[in-house]
Amino acid sequence: MSLLVTICLAFLWIIAAFWTWRTLAALRGLPRVPALRATIPNSRDSAVAGSVSAPEISVIVPARNEAAAIEATIRSLLAQTIPVAIVAVDDRSTDATGAIMDRLAAEPIPPGKFLTVLHVDALPGGWLGKPHAMALAARQTATPWLLFTDADIVFHPRVLEEALADARKAGADHLVLMPALILKSPGECMMATFFQSMSLLWWRPWRIGNPHAGDSIGIGAFNLIRAEVYRAVGGFEAQRFQILDDVRLGVEVKRGGYRQRIVFGRRLIRLHWAAGALGMARNLTKNLFAGFGFRPWLLLGACLGLALLCCAPIVALFLPWPWRAAGLVSILMIAGHYRLASRWFSEVSTAYVLTMPIAAVLVLYAMLRSMVVTLSRGGVVWRGTFYPLQELRRHSGRLR
Repeated sequence: MSLLVTICLAFLWIIAAFWTWRTLAALRGLPRVPALRATIPNSRDSAVAGSVSAPEISVIVPARNEAAAIEATIRSLLAQTIPVAIVAVDDRSTDATGAIMDRLAAEPIPPGKFLTVLHVDALPGGWLGKPHAMALAARQTATPWLLFTDADIVFHPRVLEEALADARKAGADHLVLMPALILKSPGECMMATFFQSMSLLWWRPWRIGNPHAGDSIGIGAFNLIRAEVYRAVGGFEAQRFQILDDVRLGVEVKRGGYRQRIVFGRRLIRLHWAAGALGMARNLTKNLFAGFGFRPWLLLGACLGLALLCCAPIVALFLPWPWRAAGLVSILMIAGHYRLASRWFSEVSTAYVLTMPIAAVLVLYAMLRSMVVTLSRGGVVWRGTFYPLQELRRHSGRLR
């Protein structure tokens, strides 16, 4: 056996060992992540909640051209079992988003609920649209807790009550609830399981609550934070030109020494993120290159690593036995990753592991497309607004 062949075989076993290590780590760690559970409220719960007039939580909902989803989001917030102040921000929408918000605000509001609508007509210089909308809304609030969410989320009626109680009991300053994806096609299932299983390669949710670990969390769907902590870390004013504003908020909270917590809560918050496999891949155009700090060499290195991790074990299955054994170990561990992702995130069949090579190719396409489109444009077009690459690079920072 030549030296080159020996090196290649050893490298294939290193890949198998890496998959085994990460799968066993997830197997041990994920059960330690707490889960919220809620039941449908009865009439007595609703009556008690409605008798209290002072909300302890303000929910901030920025929206730009979300006419198809915003009404369901706001109505699900108005149906919560605890008092809540909702601040909905129409961020320069060109569709009916603002009109829908105004119509909902003009309707009779349930007791203990408050709905304020803000309209942004022009974006100030030096800001991205979403951070500006969230910072503007946060300045209108006076509650001890803030929840930053997206305009396409559907909330279980008890989720705010349960999340707030859990954060208080745990002494958390920042709580993130993992959303469940609404998956409408096999292509969406294929991409969702791939995203979820691959995220466990670098992200360790069971270490989020460890103050000595560098792992942090921030998700646009559900960032619940103490108002005083939000202001102490600079709020979204400090993230005014950050594409990954939600992730950066989590980084700053952890860096500031505050207590961070992640919880699972299957079906407590739900969203349909994108239509079809290609829709999911294209939805990542603005995010992926930003996640690598707009550094081409780093993104290309990640592409190479992903290709080797996902494709080398498949190729090994068609080679002689010493190679095939390493490939089989990797495939079994990847299937374990898929099984864990299905159990703790979206409920999707582990059989979608068979589609991993297709999903990997689409993600590689999305990564390269994100870089090429951003570099060719000289910036990012996000919700119809152009943001120059030079400014984005200047404000980008570490995500861990």
